[in-house]
Amino acid sequence: MKQFAAYLYTYKHRALSLLILCLFSLSFVDCAKRGRPSGGKRDSLPPVIVKSTPENFSTNFEGNEIRIFFDEYIKLVDIQKNLVVSPPLEYQPIITPLTTSKQLRIKIQDTLRENTTYSFNFGKSIVDNNESNEFPYYKYVFSTGSYIDSLTLSGKINDALLPKAENPVSVLLYEYNERFSDSIVFKEKPSYITVTQDSSNTFQFTNLKEGKYLLLALKETNNDYIFQPKNDKIGFVRDTVSLPTDSTYSLKLFKEIADYKIARPTHVSKNEIQFGFDGNGDSLEISPISEVPADYNANIYRDFERDTLHYWFRPAFDSEVTDSLLFKVTNRATIDTVEVRLKNLFADSLKVTVASQSTLTPKDTFKLQANTPIEAISAERIKIIDKDSVEVPHTFTLDKKYNRANIVFEKKFEQSYNIQVLPDAIIDFFGATNDTLRLKARTKAADDYGEINLTLTNADQFPLIVQLVNEKYNVIQSVSIDENIPVRFQYIDPGLYYIRVIFDTNQNGTWDPGNYLRNEQPEEIKYYPARLEVNGNWDLRETFNLE
Repeated sequence: MKQFAAYLYTYKHRALSLLILCLFSLSFVDCAKRGRPSGGKRDSLPPVIVKSTPENFSTNFEGNEIRIFFDEYIKLVDIQKNLVVSPPLEYQPIITPLTTSKQLRIKIQDTLRENTTYSFNFGKSIVDNNESNEFPYYKYVFSTGSYIDSLTLSGKINDALLPKAENPVSVLLYEYNERFSDSIVFKEKPSYITVTQDSSNTFQFTNLKEGKYLLLALKETNNDYIFQPKNDKIGFVRDTVSLPTDSTYSLKLFKEIADYKIARPTHVSKNEIQFGFDGNGDSLEISPISEVPADYNANIYRDFERDTLHYWFRPAFDSEVTDSLLFKVTNRATIDTVEVRLKNLFADSLKVTVASQSTLTPKDTFKLQANTPIEAISAERIKIIDKDSVEVPHTFTLDKKYNRANIVFEKKFEQSYNIQVLPDAIIDFFGATNDTLRLKARTKAADDYGEINLTLTNADQFPLIVQLVNEKYNVIQSVSIDENIPVRFQYIDPGLYYIRVIFDTNQNGTWDPGNYLRNEQPEEIKYYPARLEVNGNWDLRETFNLE
């Protein structure tokens, strides 16, 4: 009996200990759970405005400070990039906080115009401090007069040359008044400003007053709302915009061709002067005004990449005797007199390089570029040998505009060519000749290329320029047509491409942008609605409706 009682006591003791241990362990589990809170649902709500001083849409505004209070801490992101004040202020307002605060403060540093409605559009700059939830496109509006202007104007921005304009774009309104002139866009900020808000490239003005306006758009580099033709794209509406209106407007951005201007020439080597220029210089002619020797001669060619003419002359001048030269530079009806200072420089020696890709298609030409003017080429001293050691017949042409020698020969698929330019094959302006050149070129297999055959429908305006462009909108192939015939793009490397058609209205063989001061819009361009994927050994057949 005593043994049974002892056993029972031991059992109860162990059971009680086990129960206490379990409860103790559960308390740790509970504590562990409380020690790792989930944090709850993520805050996805934007901050809320509690009050504004003065209130939004106030009239008879007389102060220079605005305070806007939020229900939580906010911060400002890229405020200088996002904030649009309309009408624009001469001095940027001071906007705080610089870090975080529940209060947004606007300190105005300008003298405000009388009876004018002002708007401060903050874009996407206001976010809450913790989760960066946006309070998008908040606009604070007030008037220095007795009422708030309430008219609106909307539209869309396109790019004349590209399928889509790059967002954002500044859209400007200039009021027609006694101070207005066409040149105002080059020197003064507009009456009203807005920006395209998203990838749709649409825009809307609000709080406008009744009147007549010039409407234009700028894709700027420095966001000063002043048109700088050298850097900015512009789009404009030809006719006056009258408010109020129910019309919507479409503007096409383009980059103007700079007005022609000759730069000061530079003496770059003993026998070469370079004449740089802006704008269209395709009719440039250069002749010396200064006295030159009886046997003086000159050769001019254009740089392939820069707007520069290379002016080569012989004989050279002694800079200690003749320190400068005067030249007459003529471009159509424009005549300039320019001076170049002569230096004591070394003469350049003839150097010949390859100006084409090493991999050629059957349509390509093998090109050589010289740094001094090419005077003559001896075809007999140029030899082309294929991979089977067979000599390939060839001819050549001399491109004097760009100082290039074009070697023309039949190219077959999957071939390699050794091109030997023997001594004295090329003679330059100074009688110098080349050393031996050993060059290589190759072709790929026919099935490495794709092809596009294009049919145009509703094409009733000619000539047309049909272009194949890559994803960076660089022209890969271009065809001009004077009638509606099928267009064939051959030997296309696999990749993604676009097709566009230029309506060559002035029939000059190239796309012409517009000009603001001449009130000229750019020539129309239409893009095929789909991007095309070209694969090797594949023939795409597409129909492009130009209606």
